[in-house]
Amino acid sequence: MDVEQVRREMAGNSEAIRALVAGCPREQAVWKPNATSWSILEVVNHLLDEERDDFRRRIDEALHRRGAGWFRLDPERAAIERGYNERDLGRSLDEFLAAREESIRWLAELGTADWTAMQGAPFGEIRAGDFLASWAAHDVLHMRQLVRLKWAYLVEALAPYDVRYVGEW
Repeated sequence: MDVEQVRREMAGNSEAIRALVAGCPREQAVWKPNATSWSILEVVNHLLDEERDDFRRRIDEALHRRGAGWFRLDPERAAIERGYNERDLGRSLDEFLAAREESIRWLAELGTADWTAMQGAPFGEIRAGDFLASWAAHDVLHMRQLVRLKWAYLVEALAPYDVRYVGEW
């Protein structure tokens, strides 16, 4: 596991996320294409919660507290119960970026780690390295989601004008 490569990727991802959402007007930040979708603001707050409550903790448990037990996360429920869509986008983004910087420092401080260390999960054993790889991939998954949200909002906001001239989405 090349932790430095992952740290660089995570730093770049956080900058890409910043660029995707910074300055987004509130109307767009809370907009959803349908009732089951998340808004831009909900995605950013999900990223914040995952940064604080998920990946770092799971890696720490796999490396240092094997057998600590699997804690359950429910992102859909958290979005509602924690009022993601009522928050301020700028503040949520700043909190995510600060938490990400802390995570990148934390990864550097791990030093030599056994990335093959296993942790039990409801779906079977998973390595600490799998958690780290998933962390960086999770960013990209949600960057794709943010781009789709921006596209859908733009298409709806510009109606009745059509964007087909640019090609197929």
